[in-house]
Amino acid sequence: MLSEIFYWVLNASIIGSATGLIVALVRKTPKFPSFAAYALWLLPLIRFWMPFGIASRFSLLSLISKYATKTVIVWEMSPHLLTSTTSNFVQAAESYFPVVYKTELLKNIFETASIIWGIITALAILTLFFLYTLSKHKLQDVCHLEGEVWISEKVSTPAVYGIIKPKIIMPDWILPEERPIILAHERIHIRRRDNLWRIVALITACVHWFNPLSWLFLQWFFTDMELACDAKVLKTLGDRSAQDYAATLLSCASGQRYFTSPFGGVKTRIRIESVLSYKRLTLLSTVAFGALIVAICFVLITNAVGG
Repeated sequence: MLSEIFYWVLNASIIGSATGLIVALVRKTPKFPSFAAYALWLLPLIRFWMPFGIASRFSLLSLISKYATKTVIVWEMSPHLLTSTTSNFVQAAESYFPVVYKTELLKNIFETASIIWGIITALAILTLFFLYTLSKHKLQDVCHLEGEVWISEKVSTPAVYGIIKPKIIMPDWILPEERPIILAHERIHIRRRDNLWRIVALITACVHWFNPLSWLFLQWFFTDMELACDAKVLKTLGDRSAQDYAATLLSCASGQRYFTSPFGGVKTRIRIESVLSYKRLTLLSTVAFGALIVAICFVLITNAVGG
């Protein structure tokens, strides 16, 4: 059973990597909306967990299926209506569901590899939650300021802590005039449930620990999360606040936080440059980017036609 799970995790990791590389290229498009770049990371996230999908001849995988993959039909309503397939890049099996390997050697290799993968994955996830529990200790000995806002001398930068009942914890050295900008940023993280998405992304990287691209995508995802939040704040506050926002961001810059949504700490220079160059999209640009995003989603989330 573990061997079969690992077999499909390996397939999902390959297609997830291909999807993530395309998203990484798209996010570099000039003037590409920050929130769109952040949202597009949902596509490789889905792919890293699920090699299954609805078949379409317009899928990216349909273009490369003859050269790189075999597509296995999982469920079919009608050849002309709805077909669910799964991408099979590994092609080490002669039959699927359950997986029957082509040779005894392949079976032994996958069984051994699956045990190693399972042990390291379990250890990585346990370590993740251990570190998350340690980070929550900063919720102790904090002074209540207002609403969901707390003050602590133990934190180095403002951040959102927790998932179910998130709290904004700010260092005691934050100036009163800086608080409105910081709170606007952190409250967007809370509305978007970014801490939950952080945990999901981290668990995904733990499951695909053997794939270096999963860790690279994780860093880019965190960066785009902050850039999208910055853009939303500037849209709310107005362009005139860009310099004040950049100055506050610089004063709060510190190390990376994996389990919290910090105001500073994620590639501060890139974020400041983005803030100072921020401009709202025109209606035409919004429509054009919207159409592009829909097309990208359809091409990347569907599978090749079975065969």
